[in-house]
Amino acid sequence: MTVMTDRPHMTTEDFEAVARIAAREVEGLRLEFIDGVIRSKAVPDGDHDRIVLWLARICMQHRPELWLHVERGLAIGDYRSGRARPDGSFAPDDAFVGQGEWADPAPVLMVVEVTSYDTDTDRRDRVEKPLAYAQTGIPVYLLIDREAGDVIVFSEPDGRRYVSTRTVAFGKDIELPDPVGITLQTEALKNWVR
Repeated sequence: MTVMTDRPHMTTEDFEAVARIAAREVEGLRLEFIDGVIRSKAVPDGDHDRIVLWLARICMQHRPELWLHVERGLAIGDYRSGRARPDGSFAPDDAFVGQGEWADPAPVLMVVEVTSYDTDTDRRDRVEKPLAYAQTGIPVYLLIDREAGDVIVFSEPDGRRYVSTRTVAFGKDIELPDPVGITLQTEALKNWVR
């Protein structure tokens, strides 16, 4: 007989210990703990990196007081018991000074994910992370979906989910709502998809 529970597979503290060991022992392995389950995050390819750099440049041009912090570990989700490494966290330049590997997400205005070409992308980036980031209260979640050729902006978190979702195809402009306040011209994204 199998008993199903809503309990996580392990505690947050156990996950952090496993993640430290994994990072030390396995090159390129990046672990996240979302909804009580350990997930591995695909190692980014060159096009993925280029998209993050493209976005960082735009953010710096429009909001020089803020940085797009790359791969910053954040405590997220229900009661912040989850752990995620967004591709980018848009926050004040000194937002994470003095913090450990898994930072407080309070100063984050926007998290960014760029999809990878792996089997876990659909569940991780399109389902689990929007819920976890909304539960955390992060105002904007930007998903650059290379497989679909879309840019999706999630906003207005209500503590459970994002109330507003806007999707445009690569090549169209999209507004990143306040508190971000940037309009993305996404034509360049067409250059970095397969």
